[in-house]
Amino acid sequence: MRRCATSSLLLSALDPCLFSSASNLECILEPLSLPESPACPDGVAAVESSPSVPCIFCEECYVLAEQNQLLKHMIIEHKLVIADVKLVADFKRYILYWKKRFAEQPVTDFCSVIRTNSEAPLEEQDNYFLLCDVLPEDRLLREQLQQKRLREILEQQQQERYDTSFHGTCMFCDEEFTGNRSVLLNHMAREHAFNIGLPDNIVNCCEFLAVLQEKLDNLQCLYCEKVFRDKNTLKDHMRKKQHRRINAKNKEYDRFYIINYLEFGKSWEEVQSEDDRELLDNLEEDWSDWEEHPVCAVCLFCEQQADTTEKLHLHMQKSHGFDFLKIKSELGLNFYQQVKLVNFIRREIHHCRCYNCQEKFQSKGGLISHMEETKHITFLPARSTWDQPQYYFPTYENDTLLCTLSDSEDLIPEDQSDVVPVLSEDISSLTALKRSSILNQLLCEENSSHDKS
Repeated sequence: MRRCATSSLLLSALDPCLFSSASNLECILEPLSLPESPACPDGVAAVESSPSVPCIFCEECYVLAEQNQLLKHMIIEHKLVIADVKLVADFKRYILYWKKRFAEQPVTDFCSVIRTNSEAPLEEQDNYFLLCDVLPEDRLLREQLQQKRLREILEQQQQERYDTSFHGTCMFCDEEFTGNRSVLLNHMAREHAFNIGLPDNIVNCCEFLAVLQEKLDNLQCLYCEKVFRDKNTLKDHMRKKQHRRINAKNKEYDRFYIINYLEFGKSWEEVQSEDDRELLDNLEEDWSDWEEHPVCAVCLFCEQQADTTEKLHLHMQKSHGFDFLKIKSELGLNFYQQVKLVNFIRREIHHCRCYNCQEKFQSKGGLISHMEETKHITFLPARSTWDQPQYYFPTYENDTLLCTLSDSEDLIPEDQSDVVPVLSEDISSLTALKRSSILNQLLCEENSSHDKS
């Protein structure tokens, strides 16, 4: 018999409430999670038709949704503790397997024995049995259940990826979509800024959407999960607070993402943190052989590329009569305004539309010829036309010109770095300044005092 009374690892699997009083039957195990898709390793006998899960030791049964009650029953009545239940891929088949094995051999052949109240009289001592993956057979069972579930999940995802019979309604505008699930997911991400992830990273999509729709029908915010009095208040709240997203800390959504099935005993947060640690470890790698390739920026009006911004600005000035640096200086554009101006021009040129007169053309060549001949290329529309939030977003994803924009002015040449600039006074209102100066009043008072003396 194995005794591990002093093992802190094993004791951590027990709820302290169990030992506070012999009559305390209100103990709660946490955290616990409902099992996922059914899975069964070779040799496991399962009753598919039964919706309930039996106790490992007796005939007591509980429905699968009452998993916590079954665990509490086994602790109180049979002194059995199952470690890391939330990592068991299929709880029902796990229980059925050990029910069969415990009927064949004593429980002490599989479980570590923890003696509580070891310093108390013998009649007050209790032995608890810990079933965990320290036992090779238990670990193998958990891994087999996990692998079986992963295969089923991947098959389900593959089926959903190529399914064309999907039919769903947008949760925000009630527009209906048919075909593939990606059509609806991409619509909500593009039109309503509601992004739950790439379609290929999601499984059981219909169930996922149904869960989200039920929350909205119950007037519950998907992010902060507060409940509101009516639908309009909920919509305003989610829009103003930017809560059109799901709560990543809500474990209820984990079962809908493939990443949570990939590694045994690891959640998406643990997998992601491991990736971050790898990135930090790689920072110390040798980068001496790194060769930096020049970034080529493309002209706003043609396909000409340049490896420096100076060459590109010179090209636009000479070939198209567009002096970007002059416009930046005259209008006093900061970095964000430059970004919006570049994106505005890119979008208008992409649509073959003159940004000055709004005339449209069949080709980009015809548009540029028109703008150069009429000098429209040098005259920007009113600032209110292009200084809009929508132009924060690039027209082209790989627009490297945006990466070269800067707030700072050109550096002062070395031969002029010691020259101190002198600012001239503004004398345009000198006469008015003399009339309103307080010196006039002081001068009058001084004159009057002299006259009296």
